[in-house]
Amino acid sequence: MGSPAGEEGRQESEDPPRRVTLPGFAIGRTEVTRGQYAAFVEETRHPPADRCWTNEAGKYEERAGRDWRNPGFVQDDSHPVVCVSWDDAQAYVRWLSRKTGRAYRLPSEAQWEYAARSGSSTARHWGESPDRACEHANVADESLRPTRALPPNWPLHTCDDGHARTAPVARYAPNAFGLHDMIGNAREWTEDCWHDNHAGGSTDGTARTTPGCLTRVLKGGAWISIPALARSGTRIKNAANRRYDVYGFRVVRGGRAP
Repeated sequence: MGSPAGEEGRQESEDPPRRVTLPGFAIGRTEVTRGQYAAFVEETRHPPADRCWTNEAGKYEERAGRDWRNPGFVQDDSHPVVCVSWDDAQAYVRWLSRKTGRAYRLPSEAQWEYAARSGSSTARHWGESPDRACEHANVADESLRPTRALPPNWPLHTCDDGHARTAPVARYAPNAFGLHDMIGNAREWTEDCWHDNHAGGSTDGTARTTPGCLTRVLKGGAWISIPALARSGTRIKNAANRRYDVYGFRVVRGGRAP
């Protein structure tokens, strides 16, 4: 877990690299889709958001009238749900657990990274170079350039994945564990509270949580992620109640409870 000092794009928050041993668990083959989330909202009447941070005309702003149904671009039910907060994701996993009679939750950061790496120790599950990204992930690439979502001098992936914003889940090749979109499409909420680095983390893969924690960890890249931010070790933070047009999640079943 974590990234070696020489990895291109590495941030200090990915230090120090450490060994973690996890009990068995199952993780969603894909991110939770808009259709799956819609079923949850319909059944529970989960209150809709009335605002979401969206990238429109190259500028991120918290905009009224934007939510998971209308994130500022066209989606269908096969796309990952976005404009959902950590709190929304928690409500979803509680509902799914009640509905199925099995315990679902968000992955711990360690579980997420183990699943993303799928046995690899390179920056990405397909290797060190970002050049093959469009075979495996929906990231910031040539298809994004016409949208002007990023400044013209920012380094894009030198390929075209066919989708400027989100793509249908499982559109790209899976990793060695058969999991899709672990890097790209939507950044994914994890169970963990944010810590500035990996020092002091558990060695058994449990989530690092504290009472009253307001800031949570997101893993993986997204449709807007440049090469430095589309790696297995990438981690960022945000408030648990924030919604962005690049934030989604997937679920875990089994393993130790956080």
